[in-house]
Amino acid sequence: MHGMRGHGRGHGRPGMRSGGHHQARRGALREAVLVLLAEQPMHGYQVMQELEQRSGGRWRPSPGSVYPTLQQLEDEQLVSVEELDGRRTFRLTDAGVAAASSLPRERGWTGGRGSDADLRGRTRELAAAALQVSRVGSPAAIAEARLVLDDARRRLYRLLADDEVAPATGAPDGDGDGAPVGAD
Repeated sequence: MHGMRGHGRGHGRPGMRSGGHHQARRGALREAVLVLLAEQPMHGYQVMQELEQRSGGRWRPSPGSVYPTLQQLEDEQLVSVEELDGRRTFRLTDAGVAAASSLPRERGWTGGRGSDADLRGRTRELAAAALQVSRVGSPAAIAEARLVLDDARRRLYRLLADDEVAPATGAPDGDGDGAPVGAD
């Protein structure tokens, strides 16, 4: 099973493509390391722990990605290394502090409110509420929930289409076939 993604030891770990876990975009680890080291010096294992904790377990970069990133930052003279308690501890240099200060503090891995992870969480909450209405709601509540969900779907597609977002009316528009408004 050697060399196959999603099998063996790495199965289900965040950062892999299996199990629906977070797949970080290129450069995200570099930015995350700079932001963390701006808070305090850390060793590589601490960086991995912090990223996992702050992402709510969605992202756990491997040593095979964290340590090369730290080495690259050292090569670029953005971090310096010192031995503390027998561990290589990384600290930002002045150039590293400048690089870190130009980065936004709230990122997807921090659970920031503007992240795509926030949309996924809100989507799960919406689905849970809709399921609860479908289980215990009256026929009238279920009918209203359908209207709310249809309207939400249409409004989201309008955002993608760059149309003007109409105020929510609660009444369905279009032919009710589940396709986005304007889709042929």
